[in-house]
Amino acid sequence: MPTLPAISFQHVSKTYRGKGREVRALNEVSFDIQAGEFFGLLGPNGAGKTSLISVLAGLSRASGGQVKVLGHDVVADYAAARKSLGIVPQELVFDPFFSVRETLRIQGGYFGVRTDPKANDAWIDELLANLGLADKADANMRQLSGGMKRRVLVAQALVHRPPVIVLDEPTAGVDVELRQTLWQFIAKLNKQGHTVLLTTHYLEEAEALCGRIAMLKQGRVVALDHTSALLAGTASTMLRFKTDDVLPAGVAAQARVTGRTVQLTARDAAEVETLLAAMRAGGVKVEDLEIGRADLEDVFLEIMQGGRPAVVQPGVPA
Repeated sequence: MPTLPAISFQHVSKTYRGKGREVRALNEVSFDIQAGEFFGLLGPNGAGKTSLISVLAGLSRASGGQVKVLGHDVVADYAAARKSLGIVPQELVFDPFFSVRETLRIQGGYFGVRTDPKANDAWIDELLANLGLADKADANMRQLSGGMKRRVLVAQALVHRPPVIVLDEPTAGVDVELRQTLWQFIAKLNKQGHTVLLTTHYLEEAEALCGRIAMLKQGRVVALDHTSALLAGTASTMLRFKTDDVLPAGVAAQARVTGRTVQLTARDAAEVETLLAAMRAGGVKVEDLEIGRADLEDVFLEIMQGGRPAVVQPGVPA
């Protein structure tokens, strides 16, 4: 008997109406996330990621289509669907009247976890230790820094041991230490069988962590494939260097410039030489030249800018 998908989006549409106009946030979005996957959901601002997560979480109702969590419809069987999910939201939302441990006990109670202080404290202690919160267990939430509050949000999402974990921009604006701590812990949970859905603007995180990736643009899925396949389908070579000089017009038209850093794609060694020759002819002084493989950011920009056809391969993990 085939295993049920951890999350299933089938023909999901969402239309917002107001002030005499309609906005189509989601347009026939369909894909499955298999149990045990570490799956990435990427897209620019306004692509529909938050709308899709809101429908999944039950915070918003789809205008059309169906969403299921481990076979439970998020509308018709909402209690079972919610209990299967642990969601880390983008926003810092907390109750200022309780300590960290009290907050986690209360959160567990919402999902039917026993409220006896000793019943779930072993798991709470493990969460606190793995998220670097052990010394803050008895601190009031108001006393915590923004980064510490975000760690508590992660712990809240995991306190009822959900089989499916949704991380919505979990490392936005947080320090390197929290990122490392969080990813080590989430990777361990994923290896133990938990399914993880990640939305992030840090594409290096998605490339390192996610086995498959879906990309949204204007409410539609424009790419869906294994991460390795997405990377293999783009330019194989990337030139990175620094310069203070003005690039020749032909080079500038295809360059991605961040401050002094310039990135250029090349299909083969001949194109690399052509680009370098053009800069020499233009008198461009190049510093710290690196030649390496293209990364997920290059793939993302290529797809979003329409330089590459949609890639939709709704396969399951290898």
